Amino acid sequence: MSDERIIELEIKAAYQDDLLQALNETVSRQQQQIDRLEATCHLLNERIKSLSAEIGSAEPSAPEIPPHY
Repeated sequence: MSDERIIELEIKAAYQDDLLQALNETVSRQQQQIDRLEATCHLLNERIKSLSAEIGSAEPSAPEIPPHY
């Protein structure tokens, strides 16, 4: 194998290493964002359940009379 061909392969390998590192960083950032979004969804779900329970347990005041009576 010629020296030129070996250098070309080494250059390609270096570019692939850089690309792999960039892709790993992107995947890592995306996973962190997914984790934050899942936590936010969980908190919102808990808040909705809490508010639903508060509304459901509220005692109705006086029975409402329809306006046509």
